[in-house]
Amino acid sequence: MKKILDFIRGVRSEWFKIVWPTRSEVVRATVMILVFSGLAALFFFVIDSILNALVSWIF
Repeated sequence: MKKILDFIRGVRSEWFKIVWPTRSEVVRATVMILVFSGLAALFFFVIDSILNALVSWIF
């Protein structure tokens, strides 16, 4: 029983050490993720189009 109480106390003490991001930090990170995802999608679209044209030209 002592181990369980020690564990719960440890969890509680660690819980109060958490630093949650502010709303502006979350918005900024979300925008960055969306922008980089869009850039990656554009990159792969261009590469796929080039390879598709190359394969169509060969065959």
